[in-house]
Amino acid sequence: MTQTTETPASAEEQKPVSDRVPGRRRGRIHRAWFVAAVTFVTIIGAAAFRSLPGLLIDPLHQEFGWSRGTIGAAVSINLALYGLTAPFAAALMDRFGIRRVVAVALTVISVGSLLTVWMTTAWQLLLYWGLLVGLGSGSMALAFAATVTNRWFTERRGLVSGILTAASASGQLIFLPLLSWLVTRYDWRPAAVTVALAALAVVPFVWLLLRDHPADVGQKPYGATEFVPKPAPVQGAARRTLRVLFSAVRTGPFWLLAGTFAICGASTNGLIQTHFVPAAHDHGMPITAAASLLAVIGVFDVVGTIASGWFTDRFEPRRLLAVYYALRGISLLFLPMLLAPSVHPPMIFFIVFYGLDWVATVPPTLALCREQYGDDSAIVFGWVLASHQVGAALVAFLGGMARDTFGSYDMVWYASGALCAAAALMALVIRRRPTVPAPAVPASVTA
Repeated sequence: MTQTTETPASAEEQKPVSDRVPGRRRGRIHRAWFVAAVTFVTIIGAAAFRSLPGLLIDPLHQEFGWSRGTIGAAVSINLALYGLTAPFAAALMDRFGIRRVVAVALTVISVGSLLTVWMTTAWQLLLYWGLLVGLGSGSMALAFAATVTNRWFTERRGLVSGILTAASASGQLIFLPLLSWLVTRYDWRPAAVTVALAALAVVPFVWLLLRDHPADVGQKPYGATEFVPKPAPVQGAARRTLRVLFSAVRTGPFWLLAGTFAICGASTNGLIQTHFVPAAHDHGMPITAAASLLAVIGVFDVVGTIASGWFTDRFEPRRLLAVYYALRGISLLFLPMLLAPSVHPPMIFFIVFYGLDWVATVPPTLALCREQYGDDSAIVFGWVLASHQVGAALVAFLGGMARDTFGSYDMVWYASGALCAAAALMALVIRRRPTVPAPAVPASVTA
């Protein structure tokens, strides 16, 4: 009879799951980091659809004769649904699981983008790009990143939320130059097909590699000291989403967070992402050059957002938000003076500066939602994100209307700069949630 010697590693595996030390399983990387990696790649693959709207305004205007206001209305519907769907998607992930919701969302994005190839009237643009892509993208919004972060991590949450937020910018970096080249060299239709295929290609990775909860693989969340059982599916996702909203709207911090994030969306997705390329083209800059500048914003957005996550783990998030919004507003006031037929050093400085600040607001906003609303923070953040997208939708539409009315975007840049200054002040007055002191332990118990 042969005697076997038990190795330390196998001894560790013999321990109950609840006794294992998270993230320290003798040479093995915690599964949470693999889930974060899959989430990162998924958001990159879905980011293609966010790169396209600003490139479509001039081609659709020239081919169909639709006004920029009409095209901007389709983008507005897309952006509004992107936000309004997010809180319901967070609740659906609690009901059906992250994997199923994200796989269905990517498929809807692919179908909506592909159908635009055959559109001939403006209502079809509103339906395909506005409704379908908007609903799908809303389920792939930052509430997805918030849910993954909250379930899989108790430490490094600021850093992880920064990395996952940066994934969208990375997708923009990857797809913008390609899509702008396709639009310029061929037509807007190959670009729409590329978006559809990119979203569809990610579905197998989500289905095979993503897991809903650490308990699915017998692990604790990263950084946790105790095993967290997987909660039962939450029934009534829509009711829960609305219940959380009705509870949150009775608190002051919700309105301040929603207001600041609405201005964030207005000054990024609604303004720069939608109107920067046509505005630069108005000043004689080639579309490919303007799109490349947006891609550079994506490069520095990755750096800025990850750095913001690191700062959020160490500094007061309210003050970070105030600094971010103030600097963004100042940069927008200078933009009308920088637009020119060619790219020059001051414009490069603006692009780098704006890129670092693009979505650096997300990690501290997420941190404040967690601080204020605890277990409901992902759904609350979904509603805060809805305000982000409503602000983006308004500026996407009003920016196109302003261009049609005044012949330039100058008024839009100045108004957005002023709004950012207001957001900085709003961030500073968000109150801290009172901390409940731990109950005193009687001396007879500690003895």
